[in-house]
Amino acid sequence: MHSNPLKKYWKNPTRRWALLFLGPVVAAFAIGFVWPFIQGIWLSLCKFRLISDAKFIGFGNFAAALEDPSFRHAFWYTALFAVVSLVLINVLAFAVAYVLTQGIKGSNLFRTVFFMPNLIGGIVLGYIWSMIFDGILSRYGTSILMETRYGFWGLIILMLWQQIGYMMIIYIAGLQAVPEDMLEAARIDGANRRQILFRVTIPNVMPSITICTFLSLTNGFKLFDQNMALTAGQPFLIQSDGSAIKTTEMLALNIYNTFYSSSNTSPGVAQAKAVLFFVLVAGLGLLQLSYTRKREVQQ
Repeated sequence: MHSNPLKKYWKNPTRRWALLFLGPVVAAFAIGFVWPFIQGIWLSLCKFRLISDAKFIGFGNFAAALEDPSFRHAFWYTALFAVVSLVLINVLAFAVAYVLTQGIKGSNLFRTVFFMPNLIGGIVLGYIWSMIFDGILSRYGTSILMETRYGFWGLIILMLWQQIGYMMIIYIAGLQAVPEDMLEAARIDGANRRQILFRVTIPNVMPSITICTFLSLTNGFKLFDQNMALTAGQPFLIQSDGSAIKTTEMLALNIYNTFYSSSNTSPGVAQAKAVLFFVLVAGLGLLQLSYTRKREVQQ
């Protein structure tokens, strides 16, 4: 007589109680993420001021979003910011982590000091650095809000100061996991410090590089609170038709400003921009993960 495989499966007490513990988590995830996400996609296809009066208009909101010069400018500005911040954050974070794993005195204190800026909220950081930059630039008769380049590099400096310490911790964990026998074998074979770094250490730290690159890339594109507090998108660039583009406005802030503008079609256009924003960040994140994971060393 054949035993019932389903009955045998549920004999395990862990499996019997699994649904009880997973149920609330799954329900919270569905209510707090899945349903709003689906509703957001629906609203991107509608004209509305309130959710209750949404009227389906097809892809009109997406066409309006792509035709918006401020959105296109925000896209290229954000892309440039994300690339520059990704490179600088990861190079500097790895360099700091590498130095702090060489057995120098006070390395634990330095790790704490470098990590502390990550504990400060983005809005607070934006206002603090705004005062610092304006205090310096006022000596030259200008302000961070008066020139686009000042706003761009101000945001870069702010992000470096905040995120290098966080990425440093991840790189330290990766560096400490490099097999010592590999390093010793390389030394015995006559490899110098530079050769060991690029031929042994970095290939073995690729899992950490994958994580840090993903976080840096997505954080660069999703930046909002620091952008709003530091520059609020200023200065303005006046177009030939009389409209104004905020030259340091990034994608997330552009979506926010679009939603709260006075036009009756703004919420739908902003929602379409948010959907495009999600597709962009998710697509770039998946491509980056696929690219860097192929270069990880299997131990």
